[in-house]
Amino acid sequence: RVQLVESGGGSVQPGGSLRLSCSASGLTGNTYSLGWFRQPPGKQREGVAAIDTEGYKTYVDSVRGRFDISFDNANNTLILQMYSLKPDDTAMYYCVAADAIVVFHSRVAGRNYWGQGTQVTVSS
Repeated sequence: RVQLVESGGGSVQPGGSLRLSCSASGLTGNTYSLGWFRQPPGKQREGVAAIDTEGYKTYVDSVRGRFDISFDNANNTLILQMYSLKPDDTAMYYCVAADAIVVFHSRVAGRNYWGQGTQVTVSS
């Protein structure tokens, strides 16, 4: 059974940094793309960043250069390091494992599993 558990959210001032973690269990073999989506208040869920089985990373334009996605193989943990945070980054952030993730279109394909989310609030 696949389980994804996010942690690391919180409140931060504009310009600050946060590191989100997603502990993954039950993923058999290196067959899933992994990623982060977010849902701002009153808006639809959107793709943020993804890393595929080859280690190729994609980012939505609004976070490119400020966020970095990585996977810690030793601990089966997906990381989203966020720098220079802005109020527009305020959202619930979700970890996802899927057969395919298309960040630009905020879509996943095939098998997909989601975490419960962790809140990020950027405010002065």
